Amino acid sequence: MDDARFLEPRALTNHGGNFYSFTTRWRFIGTCEEVSALLEDTERIPQWWPSVYHNVRVVRAGGEHSLGKVVEVETKGLLPYTLRWRYEVVEVHYPNGSRLTANGDLDGEGEWHIAQDGAHVNVTYEWRVRANHPFIRRFGWFMRPLFAANHNWTMRDGERGMRRQLEKLHSTSS
Repeated sequence: MDDARFLEPRALTNHGGNFYSFTTRWRFIGTCEEVSALLEDTERIPQWWPSVYHNVRVVRAGGEHSLGKVVEVETKGLLPYTLRWRYEVVEVHYPNGSRLTANGDLDGEGEWHIAQDGAHVNVTYEWRVRANHPFIRRFGWFMRPLFAANHNWTMRDGERGMRRQLEKLHSTSS
């Protein structure tokens, strides 16, 4: 069952057309700690989200639960461009989420909110960014719905990958 939820992007007020705001909601069987562990293990994200995360390089390891971690990534969706960006984990509320800042082809911030709901975990990701990639800047004014669909595809793929990882973890622990 696909429990991912997506909202169409909207331009952030007073920021112009290259700003995007997305909210994604996932729901899994598991614990907040399990989801947090998957998100913290940056080097392994390409293993469960390989169609999107093509290259991940930890620049600075950071502290407990990745606070201060700096990572360079190359990500790709269905459209014919690759995004190169760097993020830093600037806030951690273990095991209930974290906040990161991004710069490069994407500038802005993302926030993971992770909440236990009985045997399930509700995961919300809020992504507010300015797109700096030349292709998006040039064509964003009329391709906004296509960029939104691309983002939604990448997040659905991430939801499927995380679900598989959690199922694998549960099957080996029983």
